[in-house]
Amino acid sequence: MRITREILLNIARDTVAQRTRADRSIIAAYLCGSLLGDSYLLGGTADIDLVFIHLDTIPTEREIVHLTDEAHLDIAHHKYVDYRNTRNLRVHAWLGPTLSSCRALYDPQHFLDFTIASVRGQFDRPDHVLERAQKQEQHARRIWTTYHEQKFEQGPGQVADYLQAVGHAANAIASLSGSPLAERRFLLNFPARATAAGKSGLRHGLLGLLGAPNLENDTLASWIPLWQAAYQAFPEEQAPARLHPYRLLYYRRAFLSILEGDQPQAVLWPLLRTWTIAANLLPENTEIQATWRQAIGYLGLLGVEFEQRLAALDAFLDLVEETLEEWARKAGV
Repeated sequence: MRITREILLNIARDTVAQRTRADRSIIAAYLCGSLLGDSYLLGGTADIDLVFIHLDTIPTEREIVHLTDEAHLDIAHHKYVDYRNTRNLRVHAWLGPTLSSCRALYDPQHFLDFTIASVRGQFDRPDHVLERAQKQEQHARRIWTTYHEQKFEQGPGQVADYLQAVGHAANAIASLSGSPLAERRFLLNFPARATAAGKSGLRHGLLGLLGAPNLENDTLASWIPLWQAAYQAFPEEQAPARLHPYRLLYYRRAFLSILEGDQPQAVLWPLLRTWTIAANLLPENTEIQATWRQAIGYLGLLGVEFEQRLAALDAFLDLVEETLEEWARKAGV
């Protein structure tokens, strides 16, 4: 199947029309995500991000629908009550930017038009931008603090939490000049966001938190089959939406494309995130988890080196906090 933006947009519209005819609980629907931007393809693959808003109960939080090997629908289901407070939506770290850039596809009662207009109305006001960024940084700091307040067992859960903290820290910077970073392009797009914040050096700090500076491209390439083995270890009915079988090529082809580009280390973020989620959900003491542990240990995210990574994260968060304070002063907040 030849993939173009117009083909994907038509699929989005048709899907919304079919779903709203079949399900009267849907009161609005919108398109969001990469399809609204210029770089909607990566490795020749794309997803169509749709959100259906239901009057009360939702059938599921998220579903993945196969279209072709190169494209799938990623559908989220939300409740109407979550959209009633436009002030809170405007400063919501994730939903605010999503609504600010989304495209309404179904809105017979025009409540979504009103909500989007309210969010966009003062979205770029400096105090609102700062509040969204601070929420990201504060979430990262809370996760970091838990490592010092309680004992933790080193393993996939601990690494997943650490990566979540790193993601929030980076998105605090990204939120000063745009929406939070998408998973596949996370490290590809972060340098421009750091530069926009006047802190281009944060790119190197972020790579350091992931153990990337001394990582060879051949090593990254050798991990992809091991990642795939973990990804495919779930029966389809047990796979979480994020690791749905229909998304395998969506990730794999993106990985290969990034490795062939001028920022090959940028593959590390989506590879690590999804591999760690899989390892955390699979039984312990298996060969699949052993290969994950070997890779994570190589990056210094397990064992004695992890304490060094935590100290580096503390320093990185200090720089993020200082950057937000400096940005606030310049913006007159």
